[in-house]
Parts: sequence; structure tokens; C-alpha cells
Amino acid sequence: MAKAYTDSMIRLMEELGKLPGIGAKTAERLAYHILRTPEAEALSLADAIRSLKKNTRNCSVCYNITEADPCGICSDPTRDKALICVVEQPKDLIALERASAYSGVYHVLTGHLSPLEGTEPEHLTIAALLLRVKKGAVREVVLATNPNLDGDATALYLQREMAGLPVKVTRIARGLPSGSSIEFANVAMLSDAITGRQEMK
Repeated sequence: MAKAYTDSMIRLMEELGKLPGIGAKTAERLAYHILRTPEAEALSLADAIRSLKKNTRNCSVCYNITEADPCGICSDPTRDKALICVVEQPKDLIALERASAYSGVYHVLTGHLSPLEGTEPEHLTIAALLLRVKKGAVREVVLATNPNLDGDATALYLQREMAGLPVKVTRIARGLPSGSSIEFANVAMLSDAITGRQEMK
């Protein structure tokens, strides 16, 4: 019996199916869409993916995604370098930037602590954050991890690690519903969460 798809289609559907939220049917529809797309347009998509993987890296200071090192925020002379906002992922940083309520710099953990998922402190950029704080030029660290079980556990761990250091540690206000994610919060809510942050004790 002949195969329903060519080898190239099968490979493309398999690769698309690895993307989050993409099931077999969606992968099939996307593969057919790409097949029907003009060659120049399809190759432009492929080139954009190749360029992303080739040119994008983590900032050596804050671990945000960037093409220049250090990133645009870290190298911006108008940002308050003594104020560090700690987030889980680059998309959280982007959400906070949209709120336009914060003028400091960031530190991206690249995840959160989750023993059940096997994510321990050494898997995150916690050591780099502590090193930044220990250099002594940091006045305040704002913990903006997500207001859920893992985010709260990560914030508590960071607070304990910085307990003996000469830095003020604050947590974003609870304007964010418990169990939610920063990336999906609206601008007004994030603005209130940043401006209403409270010192952790």
C-alpha cells in the first residue's frame, strides 16, 4: 500500500508536532499550508528560524535573549543598575517592559525551582544573580516570579540566599491572581504589582 504522505511531508509534520500546543491534526494543516505557500515565502520562514537559532543568545549579564551582548537593557545608560527585577523567563521580562512601570535592570532565571520536574538551583541562573548582588552595587532585588506554588517557592529560596547580603529584597504585590502567570497579565495589573511591591521579611 502506498504511503499517504511523502517522506518530506512526514518529516515536516513530525517536526511541527514537537512544538508546544501543536497536535497531529494541526501539524498536518500547517504542513499543507507551507506546501501551498509560494516557495519564496516558505524559504523566508525557514531562513527566519535559521537566523533566530544562529544569532540569538543569552545576555552574559542578565540572561535575557539578545543578539548583542550585553543586551539593550543592560547596556542602556538610563536604566537603574542598582535595581534588579528577577523573572522566570524572557517573556515575563517583555510583559513587565510593556507595563512601562519599571526603570531598573533584570535577571532571567530561565525557569523556576521544581523538585518534581528535577529543576534544582544549579539548573537556573541563581549563582549568577547572587554574584551580581555580592559585587555590592545592587540596592534592591525585586522578586517577580510567578504567583504560583513554584514561583513562590523560588522567591522564598532566593530570599533566604540573599538574607545575609546588604540588599533590600522585595516581592511584587499580589495584584496578580494566585496561580496566574506574569506573561498573561494585563499592563495595568503588572504596573500595580511593580509599584506596590513589598519588602520580604
